[in-house]
Amino acid sequence: MAPALGDGEFDNDDYYSLLNIRREATQEELKGSYRRLCMLYHPDKHRDPELKRQAEQLFNLVHQAYEVLSDPQSRAIYDIYGKRGLDVDGWEVVERKRTPVEIREEFERLQREREERRLQQRTNPKGVISVGVDATDLFDRYEEDYEDVPGGGFPHVEINKMHISQSIEAPLTTSDTAVLSGSLSTHNGNGGGNINVALRRVTSAKGWGEVEFGAGDTHGPLVGMKIFRNLTARCFVTAQCGLNFSSRGVRPSCTTMLARHLDKNTMGYLQWRWGTQSSMNTSIVRDTKTSHFTLAMQLGIPHSFMMMSYQYKFQDEDQTKVKGSIKAGFFGTVVEYGAERKISRHSVLGATVSVGVPQGISLKIKLNRASQTYFFPIHLTDQLLPSAVFYATVGPLVFYLAIQRLVIRPYVRAQKEQDLEKHRESSASDIARKRQEAESAVLLMQESVRRIIETEESKMGLIILNAWYGKFVTDNSQRHERAKVIDVTVPLQCLVKDSKLILTEATKSGLPGFYDPCVGEEKSLKVLYQFQGVMHQVLSPEGEALRIPKQSHRIDADT
Repeated sequence: MAPALGDGEFDNDDYYSLLNIRREATQEELKGSYRRLCMLYHPDKHRDPELKRQAEQLFNLVHQAYEVLSDPQSRAIYDIYGKRGLDVDGWEVVERKRTPVEIREEFERLQREREERRLQQRTNPKGVISVGVDATDLFDRYEEDYEDVPGGGFPHVEINKMHISQSIEAPLTTSDTAVLSGSLSTHNGNGGGNINVALRRVTSAKGWGEVEFGAGDTHGPLVGMKIFRNLTARCFVTAQCGLNFSSRGVRPSCTTMLARHLDKNTMGYLQWRWGTQSSMNTSIVRDTKTSHFTLAMQLGIPHSFMMMSYQYKFQDEDQTKVKGSIKAGFFGTVVEYGAERKISRHSVLGATVSVGVPQGISLKIKLNRASQTYFFPIHLTDQLLPSAVFYATVGPLVFYLAIQRLVIRPYVRAQKEQDLEKHRESSASDIARKRQEAESAVLLMQESVRRIIETEESKMGLIILNAWYGKFVTDNSQRHERAKVIDVTVPLQCLVKDSKLILTEATKSGLPGFYDPCVGEEKSLKVLYQFQGVMHQVLSPEGEALRIPKQSHRIDADT
């Protein structure tokens, strides 16, 4: 269901599911489903006052769904805003005489305006905290040198460098933004910091410009300018120039980068840097759904190198990635390998092992938490020791598995249960109403179902023997949980026509006679049916279309 104008709100009444039609259904399909349900729920078919009252409620609901979906303008508004978008009172939606295309354009315009208002209230903070650890004493020392030193039996591990940076953005207008950033660094007892202010203006849909002013005790005052411009639909360029005023004089610098889309997933970059460390760099980056590949080469002062890296992306809910790279140049050769994984909704944990000559062996641990990054480079040894490589590889893996089992999984499970409980409490009254409507619908279907069964039996057609909808517990690890299902045999039999049952991909809880027995949990529909005297069975996940009968659903005689 499409969201209404309120943030994050969704309508519970799915008209498409109620009428059992696709979202792309034609007017003929809509009319056919509407007539069928009208015949089922028409109040004049019932003499009992209570059944007549229930039939009238369901008839009106079906009629309301048909009125909305049969009108192109109302249907467009419903598809975009949901049911609340149709309630004009207090909601300035759009003129009802506009075409569906115009309505969608108006919706996008309203969305942009709402995003602009949000930007004015948001500072978008970003930060990086890096703590460097010197752990070379674990592998490089000689034990006999420390036998007579008090406390010499324990390796000495120390923090030798730290870096903290933070930036915030303050939207001034819809096209102007001020950025305030600062950083502090220390290395072996010596450190400094700087503060920068940048003013960015979006000049057009093709580009923007930025002016930067900075000051600090490490580089002195700084004045810079940066420009971004789209040259074509497939090519853009950035240019950055700056003047640094220090005790050694004025040091100018300039960087230009030209980028071009080589194909849908591949970018090519050419960068030129002029200043105290001049260089020319070219790279090709290919990013797909399952992999990320980079090939780069740099010629410059003081470093020239070639680098190749590859990252494989697993298609799992934890967004696991494994990566490897090799970099060789005048400084030596470095080989890196590692992995990263999503550990919670907003957190990603990664570890990389770096083996280089003459750099030695290091372990780099990184934690991304929303817009904050925590980085811990741990230098293990200056030599190429197999033991250091082994512990750098196995140690983080064992530690992660232990933390994942003992801390992360229990926390995530508890958090999900807490959110689910809140959702259930907030929707309890609505679920009770849906359940009552479903029970009323089942009562009204009894006579129609009896006639359908008689017709299907006479031609050995489709008979629904049993049908359940909800959460089924099949995993051995979940046997302590209780299945949460409802009997939907009658509603499904009522949908059988000409020995066929067709359900769309819409949520099944909105079908006549259905309701959601387990809010917020995964649901399925299990059907045991008979066709041409042969037993069939199928388990259909929520959100998937279902067509029966099918040959693949047959139950073998041995089974």
